[in-house]
Amino acid sequence: MARRVPGSPNAAPDALHPLCPRRGSGQPIVRVRGLVNRFGEQVVHEGLDLDVWPGEIIGIVGGSGTGKSVLMRAILGLREPQEGEIEVLGLNARTDDATQRRAIERNTGVLFQDGALFSSLTVGENVQVPLKEYHGDLPDSLRYELALLKVKLAGLPADALNKLPSQLSGGMRKRAGLARALALDPPLLFLDEPTAGLDPIGAAAFDRLIRTLQQALGLTVFLITHDLDTLYAICDRVAVLADRKVVVCAPIHEVERFDHPWVQEYFHGPRARAAQNTREA
Repeated sequence: MARRVPGSPNAAPDALHPLCPRRGSGQPIVRVRGLVNRFGEQVVHEGLDLDVWPGEIIGIVGGSGTGKSVLMRAILGLREPQEGEIEVLGLNARTDDATQRRAIERNTGVLFQDGALFSSLTVGENVQVPLKEYHGDLPDSLRYELALLKVKLAGLPADALNKLPSQLSGGMRKRAGLARALALDPPLLFLDEPTAGLDPIGAAAFDRLIRTLQQALGLTVFLITHDLDTLYAICDRVAVLADRKVVVCAPIHEVERFDHPWVQEYFHGPRARAAQNTREA
């Protein structure tokens, strides 16, 4: 039997990600309890609970000001909440222990809405940034080959490796950001509005890419989106943020029926009906 190589698209998820709970293990890969986030007098989250299960794509939706990105940043340790417990991969995400923090960072990949690429670095150099940070002893030639692999996994042509972000289209920049997010073979991937700004064809292609990568690499995906088509196309569950908490988290056909004003307007309003008609056409 051929040996599976870490970093290759056919690598076994358990071999790549020893911290990641097995699907069906009963252990969430992300566990949030009693989360409180405040900005001065403004309370964004109060007593928010959420579980993210291994191997799923969970869509996070909510109106403006419900704190979708704030929740993501708190889970990632980029923001310190006022109260609450956060566990990622079984580790305390609010710890001061540098070793645990580094383990969480090493095993999470993030694609921010704007890609967050370094404008002065080529795509290949951008993808190599986390490789240099965590695997600085790798030969330059191997880092280059790994960066090329990730670029191809993200659906970019090989010649994109030597281009600057300014030389790419918006959709290609998102794919370059995705390649960097995948650089360390993380079991857990965070995506903030990945299809924002893309035309419908490009958005659908990006959705297919995410689902393909999730299945091939055994990823768990935390996906913030406003795109109804994305929710229906690739999300296993949808968590709705409203009233400072998660009001419902379930498969989309159950969420559609949830009796909450924002949920009903979002899933059954004019834009939702238009999206539904498009899917049925």
